Amino acid sequence: MQKKRIFITTHTLRLGGVERSLIGLLNTIDYNRFEVDLFLFLHDGEMMPYIPKDVNLLPENKTYAGLISSVKDNLKWGNLNLLFAKQKAKSQAKKFIKENNIQAQNLVYDNYLQKYSLKHLPTITNQTYDLAISFLTPHYVTAHKVNARKKIAWIHTDYSFFEFDKKAELEMWSAHDYIASISDNCTEGFLKQFPELAPKIVLIENVLDTEFLKAQADEFSVEAEMPTKTDEFKLLSVGRFTHAKNFDNVAEICKHLLDEGFQVKWYLLGYGGEETKIRASIQEHGMEEHVIILGKKDNPYPYMKACDVYLQPSRFEGKAVTVREAQALGKPVIITNFATSNSQLENGIDGVIVPMENQACAKGIKNLLENEQLREELSRNCGEKDYSNQSEINKLYVLIES
Repeated sequence: MQKKRIFITTHTLRLGGVERSLIGLLNTIDYNRFEVDLFLFLHDGEMMPYIPKDVNLLPENKTYAGLISSVKDNLKWGNLNLLFAKQKAKSQAKKFIKENNIQAQNLVYDNYLQKYSLKHLPTITNQTYDLAISFLTPHYVTAHKVNARKKIAWIHTDYSFFEFDKKAELEMWSAHDYIASISDNCTEGFLKQFPELAPKIVLIENVLDTEFLKAQADEFSVEAEMPTKTDEFKLLSVGRFTHAKNFDNVAEICKHLLDEGFQVKWYLLGYGGEETKIRASIQEHGMEEHVIILGKKDNPYPYMKACDVYLQPSRFEGKAVTVREAQALGKPVIITNFATSNSQLENGIDGVIVPMENQACAKGIKNLLENEQLREELSRNCGEKDYSNQSEINKLYVLIES
């Protein structure tokens, strides 16, 4: 029987929840039935070595790489037309933001970048696929530069927290046969913005390779970076240093815990544009000895394994992959009550949801830290659950076969 062909594209394989969920998806596909071509705009990222050997990684194209590369690199590659398109996208986005009084956290430029660059982007391959998957927005490339019988675009975030050019977004999403949402709450937020797209929505939760991450967790010891002390709790948060993750409030929350008499070290794994802001907050609250930035780590799982409690203090999420990973490693988990939090865990069963406000958040953390029995119960419940979601791959198979 001839294998069906799947095309998947994303930007890079740098560290992040979306990238790790893509690796989980790739590890779950039945390669006896399907051939998979993976196209990355830029062949870069710590997750590159984890691409399964059965996946055909298509060659890098310098025009696509230019979408997420510097002016210097684009000049080196001769991408003059692309540079003009990027400048036009920037000026048009600035104009739209000003005219519509849009807040700083928006998706306008991201959309315009591909929209205005589209005519300068070559067709990726002459192959015709049974299914083309765009794993990370914007989704113009699968819509216009790939031939496929069916096309699907992924939602990884809560759209109710962003502002954007609705007309442009609607055109982009409408060009696909299906829209994959990673949670019911994510779907709800999306459909508040685009109710007309409801018939295209299909729920496909993040797929995790739990055996892989458990093996990764045993790769090395982190005792030197996260030393164990009998009278001190080790807290951990993992994620990009962005507004969404709310790491800029960690120092104040930590100070409230210390004021309550709890000895804690709160470790932050990640990198990103808000690092300066986070460090300033640590200094402002005098938390240099208690909030420790460990930076970017190719393998975050030994750090997860070593912590006493995993925390996700986000302002908003689609569905945090790191939370599922911590649960898969049997860790007590605390998340803030962001809009999609109820789809992330069962409160009091395999994690705890605490208020967003800093002092109330600290109180919720305190309640768990002083309740050893509950922490053990959360860990035990996590150990009894299957967080891999590997059966979700069958939903893709159904779409291909239908």
